[in-house]
Parts: sequence; structure tokens; C-alpha cells
Amino acid sequence: MASDSTPPTTAREVAAALSTSSLEEAEQLIARYAEDPRKQVQHAIEVARRRIERERVERDRVRSMYDLQLELGGDGVVVGVDEVGRGALAGPLTVAAVCLPREPMVWGLNDSKQLDPRSRERLAASIHDVALAVGIAHVDNETIDRIGMAASLRLAMGRAIEDTGLDPDRVLIDGNPIGAHPRELCVVKGDARIACISAASIVAKVTRDALMVSYDAEYPEYHLASCKGYGSAEHIAAIKALGASPLHRLSFCGNFMETPRLF
Repeated sequence: MASDSTPPTTAREVAAALSTSSLEEAEQLIARYAEDPRKQVQHAIEVARRRIERERVERDRVRSMYDLQLELGGDGVVVGVDEVGRGALAGPLTVAAVCLPREPMVWGLNDSKQLDPRSRERLAASIHDVALAVGIAHVDNETIDRIGMAASLRLAMGRAIEDTGLDPDRVLIDGNPIGAHPRELCVVKGDARIACISAASIVAKVTRDALMVSYDAEYPEYHLASCKGYGSAEHIAAIKALGASPLHRLSFCGNFMETPRLF
């Protein structure tokens, strides 16, 4: 938006400023040009008003996530935890643990599954910028095969919490009880309801996706960059044809394996 000393003047300039300004700037522009008779300006104002209303609703949604975090976690050190890769056929189980301050809020937080890749990348960068601490832990496929998923979840979550370097007063975890920390509180669908859990879900997803893309260069036959290790049709066909790679969870792939591990 142009500064107050050089406000937009033509209808096109006003419309452009309204479409690209922040919520606060758009409100100022609407007040300034509310009585402007030009049709292009009035149309741009109506579009901006609708955008402002959507942004207000979205901000209220995110504020409610921080409010619930405070309600359930208290005002001490609160860490949110979430995992990704539980149902994958290949690659690690990845857990992130995040401690967020009340301010600044990270606008756009949501369950990572509800976000497109570009939004996840942008939000992950914002989370790393503002978080008081971020912890990451991976449990590899061989460990998952050896001890099972429930134990792997507890192991990864405990390691991720430890990796934050914090001694949390409350650990908020997405899903059902895990037994990963003595001060844990598990919240069903917490990744869409609680700010720090949502942040953890985004960081875990972005971290693991990048890892799977890097593995694709080593094992391109399995389409890991696109499927991220999950059971896509192409991935399952590759397992059937080639057997398992060193990244595959043999306990998950038994139904698809027509040949032994070839690597």
C-alpha cells in the first residue's frame, strides 16, 4: 500500500492497493474511499470487505487454537507433539515437538493434512522463526519392525520432547493416550484444535516429506518423492516387482511382497 503522503489516486491504483493490502491497511483504505463514486473503486471496496470478513473469521479460528492451548496446557511450559508416517510402508516415523509463545501468533495454523505443500512450507518456516523450542525425532523402519508401532510412537515422542531441551509442565499430544511423558494430555483431533499441536504436525510433515524426497534419489523405483512412502498404486506395484528396499517396513509389506528383499 502507498504511504499516507502518496495515496493511490486513479481507480486502478485504489483497486490494486485494496487487493494487496493487509487487513488493517484495507480497512484504512475502505474508510478513505468509502464515498468515492467511481464504479471500479466501489467494486474493489466490496471485494475487500468480503476478504476482510474471511480474514477475521480465520483469525478468530487461530485465536481459538491458542485459547484452547492455554486452557488445557496452563500458563507454564507447554509442548505440543504430533507424528507423521505412522501408516507408511517405507521410511521413518517422524515426531515433532513444538513450544509456541502466545505472541506472535502464527496465522494459518491447521492440521497439516488440511494444508497444501506450499502453505505447509511457509508455515513451517514461520513456526521455526517464532517457536521457543522445536524438537524432532525419527524412528527408522527396522526399529518399527522390531518393537512395533505403539512402542515406536512412545520412543519417538519421548525423544522429540527431549530434543526441545525443555522440561515441560504439560505435553499436549494429538490422538489417544500414548504414555510418552508423565505430564501428557492427549486430545483427539488436537492437530486442528490446539496451536502447538498443529505446529508440531506441520513441522513433522515438512521434515519427513523432505527426507522422503531425498531418499527418492537413492531408490527412484519406489516413487518416494510423490508417495512419501505411503501405499500408492505405483509404490505397491514396485514392491511387488522388486521386493523391499532397506527403507521398507517388512511388517507392513507382507501382503505385497512376491519376492524377498533385493537390496
